[in-house]
Amino acid sequence: MAEQATEFELAPERVSEMGDAQLVDVRTSAEYDTSHAPGAVHVSLDELQAAASGLDKERPVVFYCRAGERSQMAVDAFRASGWDAYGLRGGLVGWAEQGLPLEPEGAEVAAHSSIPAR
Repeated sequence: MAEQATEFELAPERVSEMGDAQLVDVRTSAEYDTSHAPGAVHVSLDELQAAASGLDKERPVVFYCRAGERSQMAVDAFRASGWDAYGLRGGLVGWAEQGLPLEPEGAEVAAHSSIPAR
């Protein structure tokens, strides 16, 4: 299945330059602990609705997961509620492929928690 970009996806380079955006990692705690984008807050997808009040609706929010599928659900829900919400094109994999930093230092993108390692 070919990856389809939407009008509400932003390139990793653009996201890294957005000083006012809130970066939200919607992966599992284990995935986040393994690696994440600097400055990102962690709110797992199943806790996102309850945590929305902790985000600033006046600032853009950029959601990401490993490759973009889970975060697209968050983007759709938040946009439907009037938020200026976007997804990170290619997810954290796309971020790392562009040479953008990960935390902790030296980390690599975690494997998806439901996909067995090869």
